[in-house]
Amino acid sequence: MRKENFRNIAIIAHVDHGKTTLVDGLLRQSGTFQEHQEIEERVMDSMDLEKERGITITAKNTAVNYKNIKINIMDTPGHADFGGEVERSLNLVDGALLLVDSSEGPLPQTRFVLKKALDKDLPIILVINKIDRSDARVEEVVNEVYDLFIDLDATEEQIEFPIIYTNAKEGIAQFSLDESSSSLEPLFDTILKEIKGPIADDSKDAQFLITSLDYDSYVGQVAIGRLNNGRLRMSESYSLCSENSIEHNQKFSALYTFEGLNRIQVDELEAGDIIAVAGIDGITIGDTVANNENPKPLPRIEVDEPTVSMLFYVNDSPFAGKEGKYLTTRHIKERLNKEILSNVSIQVLDTQRTDVFEVRGRGELQMAVLIETMRREGYELMVSKPKVITKEENGKTLEPMEKVFLDIPEDKVGTITEKLSTRKGRMTNLQNHGSGRVNMEFSIPSRGLIGFRSQFLTDTQGAGIMNKLFDGYAPWFGMIPQRNSGAIVADRAGKVTTYASIGMADRGELFLDVGKEVYPGMILGERNRPEDLNVNITKEKKLTNMRASGSDNTVNLRPPKRLSLDQSIEFIAEDELVEITPESIRLRKMELDQNKRMAARKKEKYAG
Repeated sequence: MRKENFRNIAIIAHVDHGKTTLVDGLLRQSGTFQEHQEIEERVMDSMDLEKERGITITAKNTAVNYKNIKINIMDTPGHADFGGEVERSLNLVDGALLLVDSSEGPLPQTRFVLKKALDKDLPIILVINKIDRSDARVEEVVNEVYDLFIDLDATEEQIEFPIIYTNAKEGIAQFSLDESSSSLEPLFDTILKEIKGPIADDSKDAQFLITSLDYDSYVGQVAIGRLNNGRLRMSESYSLCSENSIEHNQKFSALYTFEGLNRIQVDELEAGDIIAVAGIDGITIGDTVANNENPKPLPRIEVDEPTVSMLFYVNDSPFAGKEGKYLTTRHIKERLNKEILSNVSIQVLDTQRTDVFEVRGRGELQMAVLIETMRREGYELMVSKPKVITKEENGKTLEPMEKVFLDIPEDKVGTITEKLSTRKGRMTNLQNHGSGRVNMEFSIPSRGLIGFRSQFLTDTQGAGIMNKLFDGYAPWFGMIPQRNSGAIVADRAGKVTTYASIGMADRGELFLDVGKEVYPGMILGERNRPEDLNVNITKEKKLTNMRASGSDNTVNLRPPKRLSLDQSIEFIAEDELVEITPESIRLRKMELDQNKRMAARKKEKYAG
């Protein structure tokens, strides 16, 4: 039976097409907030990293009431690296709003999230957003969306989608471009009309699939998901159906329904709603809370497998323990195990070393977000260069592929094509609209993109836009050149001096300011030749007289190039690590001892 008092929807889109802003508007106009209550923009992006990067990282849910119907809304990430979040969100809903920018049209991640929704046979409402843009091309964009649906093998029924035109920032929705509107009411009405209530039955045995986990300092772990059937009551006992066992006689410490951004505690929950429960120990994503006497688990959540692997090391540098709170093997292991409880697309594997863990994820961005989160929580650690995860099939090694979509200035086409070709990229499409910019599409091994983004931004002088999508597996492409420059490496401990830094001006580019503490084996900068260069960056000028001591004042020292965490991960070679603490990001050699590094290189040379 359908529960017409509920609507469960997801908002899907490419990054920065306005999902979170639209949710802000829906919350405001549904009366969720009091008339004079002040709320910040992008209220659903609660993580600091989300606000800083301007992207949604974790899927979040909220609920509004419209015409006495509760609408549960999932705000999903638009980036493919967080596909696990998208997939589990779509398990909760009965329809989706596809948000598309009126000027940019459907972009790579639009394809990714739409495919996920179509695969689950969800009805789609197309929302053309930012109709106030001066460069809006609404009709063209609508046609591009139709083409995308056809390209993704949508059914005739799926292609017959309704269209709403919005300016999410101003809180306006229209059925057509010709009419005027002062609210989002047309969008609310379309949701009620086009997306049906969930199929659920209060009288059946309880079935509650866990799709997300949260933590509350008062009640502990909180499990979130959709109550598919039955009712949950505080007074009754239930079974927890995990992957390999069923544990009976489980009791809740709290039951919650959602209202706006808040969890509201209740004594009973009805089927069809998106809910949260607390009090059951050892619960994980994919588990089912079911009837105590006759438990029937629901199918577990399946997500795409990881494609990228990184090694997480306990920090053993000479500066270890100076800036962080959590630095031991136990601390890092516990934190990574905590991550896999709430992040279905992350895997953590043990290695032969007890102080090293292999972490697998969907892309470099997802890994960088995890590392940055740990850093802000007070952890010290070291990470290796990302590697792709290969597969063996019929005696052949297969590696992951990417589709790369580029929007670049016309005069940069030759440079970028050459760079991607050396990384085994193959151009599959090129469009020149005569506007001075060119759209290009490449098929390339995922390996070829490791470390490319920073180079791409440099080559396009920051004017290029790059998006990528996972594109299956292909036979191993052989050797792919990566960084073609060496590193400038400190050969002793001390502080960076002005005199020594000036001496490096024609050797390469430094990453560190004068006065920074360094240790032997620490990477100071990028050399302008392929080989590494070991230097004494702490060298002081020998003073012979007063004139000599002031002679450096006329020399202009070039400011150092400061690398972000993402850039640092992209920069390092296979024999290098990024050292991460709450206060610093440092680059270093795996082997700090210069003599041992030279001996290893000789051995490798003669072996080859």
